[in-house]
Amino acid sequence: MSLDKILSISGKPGLHKLVTQTRTGFVAESLLDGKRSTVNMRTNVSVLSEIAIYTLEEEVPLREVFSKIQTKENGEKTSVKHKDDKLKLEEYFFEVLPNYDEDRVYASDIKKVIQWYNLLHDHGITDFSEPKENKETEESAAE
Repeated sequence: MSLDKILSISGKPGLHKLVTQTRTGFVAESLLDGKRSTVNMRTNVSVLSEIAIYTLEEEVPLREVFSKIQTKENGEKTSVKHKDDKLKLEEYFFEVLPNYDEDRVYASDIKKVIQWYNLLHDHGITDFSEPKENKETEESAAE
């Protein structure tokens, strides 16, 4: 499953998998407990494939940050927990993404990234490569 179907829903803990669309919104399944819920269109929802992390030069897509964590941890879960203290989280994130913008990426953001990575890892969602359609589109545009 790609990050295009994984959602962060405002007011609901953890991550959710998009199950199906309805007339008034969509049905999502929690990765934490497997419960399904209906979400209306007015709810603030973020698709993981659309999230990026600020660096000093550019915005790095979350999938790239997850890939860097995966490489650092040799495919395992993170060596730090999302509930560790702020300094430990920032040191870890600096190792993963050394040029992240410390003024715009808060400890709460780092906690979410670590928590989300571990949750995805638990559910076997470990392919953080870019979808093939996007690569083909970019190559066509470059020609």
